[in-house]
Amino acid sequence: MKSIFNFRPVHVLAGTLLAILSSCNDFLEKEPLNAVSELVVWNDVPLVEAFVNETYATMRTGWPNHSSLSVTSDESFARERDGAHLIQRGQITPSNLGHLNWAWGHYYAIITKSNIFFEKLQGANLDLLKAADEKRVNRMTGEMKFLRAFSYFRLAAFFGGVPLVENVFGLEDEFSIEKSSYDEITAYVVKELDEAAALLPLTHDVANKGRITKGACLAIKSRALLYAASPLHNTSNDKAKWQAAADAAKAVIDLKLYSLYPEYSKVFTVPFNSEMIWEKVMNNDVLRQETIERYFFPNGSGGHAVTVPTHQQAETYETKNGLLPKDDPSYKLEKFWENRDPRFYDTILYDGAPWKGRQIEVFLPKGMDSNQGNEGWNASYTGYYTKKFVNESINGPGATNSSSPNWPYARYAEILLNYAEALYNLGDEAGAREYINQVRARESVKMPAVKDSGVKLLARIQNERRVELYLEEHRFFDMRRWKLTVPANTSLLKMNVELAAGKKTYSFSPVIQFALPANTYLLPIPQDEINKSAVLEQNPGY
Repeated sequence: MKSIFNFRPVHVLAGTLLAILSSCNDFLEKEPLNAVSELVVWNDVPLVEAFVNETYATMRTGWPNHSSLSVTSDESFARERDGAHLIQRGQITPSNLGHLNWAWGHYYAIITKSNIFFEKLQGANLDLLKAADEKRVNRMTGEMKFLRAFSYFRLAAFFGGVPLVENVFGLEDEFSIEKSSYDEITAYVVKELDEAAALLPLTHDVANKGRITKGACLAIKSRALLYAASPLHNTSNDKAKWQAAADAAKAVIDLKLYSLYPEYSKVFTVPFNSEMIWEKVMNNDVLRQETIERYFFPNGSGGHAVTVPTHQQAETYETKNGLLPKDDPSYKLEKFWENRDPRFYDTILYDGAPWKGRQIEVFLPKGMDSNQGNEGWNASYTGYYTKKFVNESINGPGATNSSSPNWPYARYAEILLNYAEALYNLGDEAGAREYINQVRARESVKMPAVKDSGVKLLARIQNERRVELYLEEHRFFDMRRWKLTVPANTSLLKMNVELAAGKKTYSFSPVIQFALPANTYLLPIPQDEINKSAVLEQNPGY
């Protein structure tokens, strides 16, 4: 489906925007033909909508550099991504945020666009636009409130407290603004999301699929309040914060609009399915925006295998007995692939996995998908490949012959897990088990129901998020908001498979050192931003 959101900035779209008004002869006689004046833009509903659409289009997904946040956590490894490795080793500094150097500037750019929108749409100008199409203007207002709120939520998730800016700066204005606290940012985000939800519909027609809905507002509110209730930001374990998180998740559930899609593997390849709450629509009719198969396929099938699961990620998938491999006496490394959670097979390609009418060959010597196979320099560094998101039917993946699936910003399974975690922290373990088990009971999964209690139940909830939400940019934040500790001298591991005399043997070796120092639970504010302001304080530990 063609995306409605892939616009270039308004100030460079003179020809396109003029085409919208090509029938307006009086306009063409009065305005220059190579530009659209700011006055015209903000007095014309279609041109304002072009500005809104362009803001949508600039919102990043998890695809750039092939799953940016996944490859900065312990769930994935990306070849030749030094910036990601810097973060995995816990070595970021204010002068070098590595793979996340984009974060501060990107979200403040979205905030600036939103602030421009609200500065222009007020007073007589707003009255004029509403007289032309009040429903459309209200919808756009809700969308821009949402995008600004989401940007502040992400900034707070990365950096903690940040400057709260609602105005557009002029050349003579003072730019130095102190940070608002994390709680103040969260309160602002919740307020803006509530206001946006009141302006937005539950669903859109086909022509507007992908636009923000009321459900998207409530889903991001659920996530924001869950983060705010978590140990990193709720040091006193204030139950009121957990109750707010539980209420927000339940509000999404109570819409009765979303449901778990029966087939886990197709959740990520079937656009606008019953589980998706908010997804980025890719404009593949105009330009192939991402090339997932090219970067995920094994080298034996012409892929580059840039982003691959770590062995630690592979070991988070339980056996069909409902136990982690390390806890299941029936588990044997020699048959590690047998009787695993069905999501293991939908997510990870391993040595011997069925694939395109053959089997994956990671083994040495001369395995087709090993570093001794075709284009061995593109072989996986961990002994595993990523299957989630890919279209297996594609052959010879390249710049044009690859899929570009919609990006899942928010889906229903996350909401169920958000609710389970909040209920657990409120002491409602029965409720927590009910909702985690809903996720596990998906038709294509049907894992045994969780029956644990106490800290074991919390561990199951945390592991379920890691399995269910792999590669969707949750693990990076989950590790930090839970304040997880990583033992010294930890390494992310690869699986080695050797074939000799018809028998395979398995061993493990390090791929990269992994660390999560407490000071890196929050990113440092970029040094360039600190240098610009006399009042902007650096985060502790940097």
